[in-house]
Amino acid sequence: MVRGDRGPLSLTRRVLGFVALAVGTSLLISAALILAAVERHFAEQDLAELGVAHAAIAQALAEERTGNGLAAVLSNAISGHHGVYFQVEDAQGRFVYRSPGPDLSAAAGAFPAIASVRPQDLEIQRVDGRALVGVEGRALAKSGDFRVVIAMDAEFHQGFLGAFRRSLALIMLGTGAATLAAAWFGIHQGHEPLRHLSRSMRQIRAGRLSLRLDPQSLPAELRELAASFNDMIGRLELGFERLSHFSSDIAHELRTPLTSLTTQTQVMLSRARSAQEYREMLYSSLEELERLTKMVADMLWLAKSDNALIELERTDLDLQREIEELFEFFEALAADRNVSLTVSGSAPPIRADRGLIRRALSNLLSNALRYTPSGETVQVHLSREAGGVKVAVVNPGDPIPQEHLPKLFERFYRVDPARQRDGEGVGLGLSIVKSIAESHGGRVDVASHGGWTEFSFTVPVD
Repeated sequence: MVRGDRGPLSLTRRVLGFVALAVGTSLLISAALILAAVERHFAEQDLAELGVAHAAIAQALAEERTGNGLAAVLSNAISGHHGVYFQVEDAQGRFVYRSPGPDLSAAAGAFPAIASVRPQDLEIQRVDGRALVGVEGRALAKSGDFRVVIAMDAEFHQGFLGAFRRSLALIMLGTGAATLAAAWFGIHQGHEPLRHLSRSMRQIRAGRLSLRLDPQSLPAELRELAASFNDMIGRLELGFERLSHFSSDIAHELRTPLTSLTTQTQVMLSRARSAQEYREMLYSSLEELERLTKMVADMLWLAKSDNALIELERTDLDLQREIEELFEFFEALAADRNVSLTVSGSAPPIRADRGLIRRALSNLLSNALRYTPSGETVQVHLSREAGGVKVAVVNPGDPIPQEHLPKLFERFYRVDPARQRDGEGVGLGLSIVKSIAESHGGRVDVASHGGWTEFSFTVPVD
């Protein structure tokens, strides 16, 4: 009883189903025990009555009377017992006495012996259309051994038990119905916190993600659910906020080069220009288009990274060698800015994607060169940490306010005018470094104090 024709059963129906099964089973067992107790009580009464009658008959036989005298004594032996029938046979099987009423000869062999009979051994026999319970016994006298068959009318007990069964069935049905009604009401009231929780959840919309549920106002069983829901809403709110800022930043970043291209084109078309002027305008437009192309490519790469679509081609890498090769590539830019590059420390080989690691290092070096004052040095330090290798790029310069450090790896994030990007970047470099590190199972970090700024990433050795 798990699913219905229209899907899973409701919680109320499930609980009521189990309650009905439990209550029904309990009532059936209770009714069976009650009926068994009543029937046993009647059987004990009948056996006691039969025992008393047998004793009275045996005492009458012991008086050593014969003929009509014995018949008269036997007829009076059970005069105080209503609905009791008996017959007495001598050792030769001749009837000594038979009480008025049904003929017990046909059922005599079916009655149990009174010497060993138990209440549960009494069974109803139909004799001449009557329901009888009886026993057989022996009575010893000086004149011989007599066989005594005694039976009682069980019609009254049968009628009473039938009426009692019907009454008990009605009582049990009423009790079951009342119990189920009370259970339904209790379940309905017990589910009120769930309905309250559902109503509270419905109030949360895309524009009201700041709303939270109060776990303390709910029962203990629902507090963990409310806390989990609040955590989920918190993550959604953060995602919506980031998405909103990201969309705004994309629009801003795309608008600047597009506006520049549009303005340049309008100016050039305002009057006739020389071939050299057109050539310069095309070169300028080409720079903006290359910047747009790089931004779109970076955004596409980040989108693939977010959806785990980047397949790593892992090879054994010597980080110190890779850094020295990158120094050769950045040598001209460093010389132009009058900045020197150094590498220190050591690290074991790692298995990583060479292209992505070089891209992360290039982004960090480019960022460091951009903000390093003339005549200073950019340092790359390698070190072994627990479970991985750390690559730190350190450059001197103005410190970054501490409140901005946790957000520097977000896309298009701007600090203050002193650290804003110039026209060389699109603001996605650090985000790409973070995605590359995380795709390798690592992490990124940043610290800025004492006139030094350090960007680093850690990659596991295995």
